[in-house]
Amino acid sequence: MVSVGIIGASGFTGAELLRLIAAHPDLDVRVATGDSQAGSRAADLYPSLAAAYPSLVYRTYDPAEVAGLDVVFLGLPHGASQAIVPELMGQVGHLVDLAADFRLQDAGLYPQWYGEAHTSPELLPHFAYGLPELFRPAILAATHVATPGCYPTAAALALAPLTQAGVIDPQGIIVDAASGVSGAGRPPKASTTFCAVDEDFTAYGLLDHRHTPEMEQILGATVLFTPHLAPMNRGILATCYARPTGTTSTVALLDLLRQAYADEPFVVVTETSPSTKATLGSNCAHVTARYDPRSGYVLAIAALDNITKGASGAAVQCANLLLGLPETTGLPIAGVYP
Repeated sequence: MVSVGIIGASGFTGAELLRLIAAHPDLDVRVATGDSQAGSRAADLYPSLAAAYPSLVYRTYDPAEVAGLDVVFLGLPHGASQAIVPELMGQVGHLVDLAADFRLQDAGLYPQWYGEAHTSPELLPHFAYGLPELFRPAILAATHVATPGCYPTAAALALAPLTQAGVIDPQGIIVDAASGVSGAGRPPKASTTFCAVDEDFTAYGLLDHRHTPEMEQILGATVLFTPHLAPMNRGILATCYARPTGTTSTVALLDLLRQAYADEPFVVVTETSPSTKATLGSNCAHVTARYDPRSGYVLAIAALDNITKGASGAAVQCANLLLGLPETTGLPIAGVYP
């Protein structure tokens, strides 16, 4: 069995990692830390995990306890990974960071978009960007991975085949995306209480959301990104707009997406409009595209579960690649319905 540690296992992404690893035939959780919940049972914080982890207790992070493990997942808030990655590199087999600390290749972008300088910029080249559908060769050649943000995953899967083929203008791409409330994390906030989000739909992060440079890095494009908070638990729906570079059609766009994802087990190209419900609990993204000759715009849409394919599922997918396991091992492809 592959020995696994999860640092930050008490958050939503940590809980999702525990859920997925419980069904994984090759991964075995040896250490699960959660400093704010140290001493508590995972089954008490998340009763959904009780059958799989009846006696698992969250610990305080101690680098000595994870030293020697095959894979360590980091499910920490932004900035926290930078503080501990230097002491973990060389002490564990592989690091899979779910935060943004090692996603951006240009360290100079961190002060602008994250409000602080990167404390370990020399380590950025050691992390591959963890979106296998677009960067599989780099992941296979890497030792450590930084998994994408949930919004960039959705936008990239909808748009990257179109930008790579040169069929849309990389300047002025618009991404409007809505996320479930779980994207804000487990700690309570005034803006994410039931009374705040129920019967409401709100845009936030206007013009300066931190996922913007990540999208631009993936797509090689200029992106205007507007995120929205939707009154649902999980899911992302990204609706993207771009100008075509030449003559195109809905049929041509769908054929391009089908060709790009023909061998991808976790991407469904559909002629119907993708829905978040169809992806719930799965590691799949559903994508489609249209061309509107009246307005002259290309429309591309993606739906996914923000905690699974948008975070923890992608992390397990990357871990499988790092470990030489079949990429689909332990990952659900069917959503939960109703």
